[in-house]
Amino acid sequence: MYKTDYPMLQRQLESLLDGETHWLANLANTSALLFSELEDLNWVGFYLCEDSELVLGPFQGKPACVRIPLGKGVCGTAADQRQSIVVPDVHEFPGHIACDAASRSEVVIPMITSEGRLLGVLDVDSPMLNRFSRDDEEGLRGVVDIVVRSCQWPAAD
Repeated sequence: MYKTDYPMLQRQLESLLDGETHWLANLANTSALLFSELEDLNWVGFYLCEDSELVLGPFQGKPACVRIPLGKGVCGTAADQRQSIVVPDVHEFPGHIACDAASRSEVVIPMITSEGRLLGVLDVDSPMLNRFSRDDEEGLRGVVDIVVRSCQWPAAD
């Protein structure tokens, strides 16, 4: 079982993003930090909500799917339901979209402003089965809260 010190990781992130409000820079640095600090990952990144789909944002890992319809796959389902999803085995998730065949487990955290606006999702994949726990989900939700608060987001359409 993995034991990540999420409070420490969140403090590192707050320090990294301190004084910077540009959403693109902050998402890029956040994905790089998570990819370097969390064990056994093969992809970490963001998909951003645009109309009725998610569009690929800053990430670390192999090239990925560019557009995911809301309600489709793990990312689209998490965004559509506005709920975090932990998937122990992606092959057991109905309608899973395989961007990287090496991914075996996944956790997706929606990014929602305090006003209720869906900005997108944080997507974290691992080549290990059952990589993510409820502790990871909670810790990554804290990461997403920091990112959402730190950025000036483009105006909604």
